[in-house]
Amino acid sequence: MPAKPARAWQRMLSGRRLDLLDPTPVDIEIEDIAHGLAFVARWNGQTMGDFAYSVAEHSLLVEDLFTRMNPKAPVKWRLAALLHDAPEYVIGDMISPVKAAVGPGYGELDSRLTAAIHLRFGLPAALPKTVKAHIKRADKISAWMEAVQIAGFSETEASSFFGRPKPEVTDGLNIVLRPPLETRMAFLGRHTELMGQL
Repeated sequence: MPAKPARAWQRMLSGRRLDLLDPTPVDIEIEDIAHGLAFVARWNGQTMGDFAYSVAEHSLLVEDLFTRMNPKAPVKWRLAALLHDAPEYVIGDMISPVKAAVGPGYGELDSRLTAAIHLRFGLPAALPKTVKAHIKRADKISAWMEAVQIAGFSETEASSFFGRPKPEVTDGLNIVLRPPLETRMAFLGRHTELMGQL
């Protein structure tokens, strides 16, 4: 008797059934993304404070940094920055060493989910390389800030991994630690604002 295939879908709180191997835009809901990201901890939870630093909070910071560095960027690319880690609402946030150990399968899964999420919210399935590079730069600056402010890195150590950001880019920005509900609502609010400007 052949083995029963492993389940490759997850039931979302919205009632959607998301097939991880073949995700479609119609099964993507922003409420599911915001809820999931608000409960996924960055740095495997190894951060200071009374609340985990969530991927939702990180995403808000990355969008802010991206906008600071690219003030004339179209709203759609700011939305792409907000959603840059959206697949993690269902596959979690793996730290880079674990991604390397898992191999290319993780990247393929992430790419399929990203494409479905982008299409759901009116973005191209694959971002232009220049836009992706600008978002990645904002992501690295966010990682530097997180490393120094809440993950116990010295500035020298963080700079060796992520590069040292220009002070004017991070001026006035601080890592925020909030309960998941507050972070979820902030993420949803920002998504609504950006969608309304498209």
